[in-house]
Amino acid sequence: MSVSPATLPPVLLHSEAELARAALATPLLSRAVRLARWAGPETRVGAGGELVDAQLPAAAAELGLSADDPDAAAYASEAWRVAVDTGLVDVTDAEEEGADGTVTQGEDLALLSEGSPQDVLGIWLGALDTVYADATVPDMENLLDVLEENGEVDFDELGWDPQAEADFLDGVLGNLYLLTVGDAAGGESPVPLPALAASMIVPDDMGEPTDDILEQVSDAMMKLDDQFRLFEPLGLVEYQPVDEALMADIDDEADRPEPAPVDDEDVSRYGMVRLTPLGLYGVRARMLEAGVDAPAVGDLADKGADALLEGTSGFPQHAAQAEIEQWLVRHEPLGAARELLAAARGSDEGAPLRRLRCQQALSLVGDEAEPALRDVLDDPELGGLARVWLAEHGASDVPAPSEELIFWLTIDTLAAQLSVEGNSDELQGLVEGLAQQHSGFFATAWRVEHPATADVLEAMGRLHPDKKVAKEARKAAFKARSQQGL
Repeated sequence: MSVSPATLPPVLLHSEAELARAALATPLLSRAVRLARWAGPETRVGAGGELVDAQLPAAAAELGLSADDPDAAAYASEAWRVAVDTGLVDVTDAEEEGADGTVTQGEDLALLSEGSPQDVLGIWLGALDTVYADATVPDMENLLDVLEENGEVDFDELGWDPQAEADFLDGVLGNLYLLTVGDAAGGESPVPLPALAASMIVPDDMGEPTDDILEQVSDAMMKLDDQFRLFEPLGLVEYQPVDEALMADIDDEADRPEPAPVDDEDVSRYGMVRLTPLGLYGVRARMLEAGVDAPAVGDLADKGADALLEGTSGFPQHAAQAEIEQWLVRHEPLGAARELLAAARGSDEGAPLRRLRCQQALSLVGDEAEPALRDVLDDPELGGLARVWLAEHGASDVPAPSEELIFWLTIDTLAAQLSVEGNSDELQGLVEGLAQQHSGFFATAWRVEHPATADVLEAMGRLHPDKKVAKEARKAAFKARSQQGL
């Protein structure tokens, strides 16, 4: 499984106990458990472990499915396959050729009521593997059409590449995962199916999609609609299917309409999907198994402050906050403050962002940390943030900062914000406000002995909308580079 970023943002997972309860409550696993407990000496299975046709009505009735439901047998068969694949039942093959096999309850069935949350989640992941395999095979009717005389499938005639199908689904779920973990709202917003399909089909550098690309997106949407319908009963996703009326239009190849622009009011008709908390856990587990670096919030909780500040440097703000909170739970306030301040020192390129994360962490520490902040008041790199903390906590006898320290802290903060936000609107507003409040800012700022001074001033020249002010910033950046011998 592969996704674009080298390292994904960390995911904030629910506790294993919560996830296990959610797994047990999913319709598909619940049905598999019911059938495993229903199975007995009279249960008969075929050579592949599937229930024989004569058993399907009784299995469907056990699940409370109506005999009049045309899908009852399919639901029962699917749940039974999950029970077999996850070890909830054990299949014994028949001794004689052509005879039916028998089943007994599997050892793993007891784990669902007596085992740990990890045991339950392990069984659920096994069920996910089963559904995943089902989601990447072609329609059975198409399979029957291309069966060769020896019973093997002619993949060339079918136009089906098993590895390509698996890679496509991996990519889709990887993109959905990335959209979810990168969402400051915690992945609460569903993703339109057209956007998800387009993320796999439309090249990044393409302006207006061609008719051929649009047709590929439409075909991918139909495929994903079928796949997400399979995943929803297992609790991987919450899914609003494509409107049946639209499906009818797309299936009518003789009179397929030209794709029309989709507005916000209509987009939900084309399908909406989001990963559930259990789905995040499941997709991440598959990523880790495939060797993808998919961190989770809490991975740094037992590490040192240096690992915390370095590790959260690339996290989105909400994820960094959550990781820091979990780290602080395991440390007493004064010791945590001293460790964080020591880890924040440095003149390397990543140091400003480490100090920003340090400030973020210290803002969550109580008054017990005050001695650690007073100890660094004379530190050229930490004295500024120490004064800010002490002032915010109402401390007395805090020495006023020198102008040199104020400017150094300003450059350091802007350098950190640049590394996090780039050329964002928020940073542009900060730059505008700073230049407006300090009319002689650039005349002094270029002299600041900070490794990022020239880069910060150059960025201010790029970001400020006033041409005169931008020119002043660029001149100051040139002077800073000359001073630094660059």
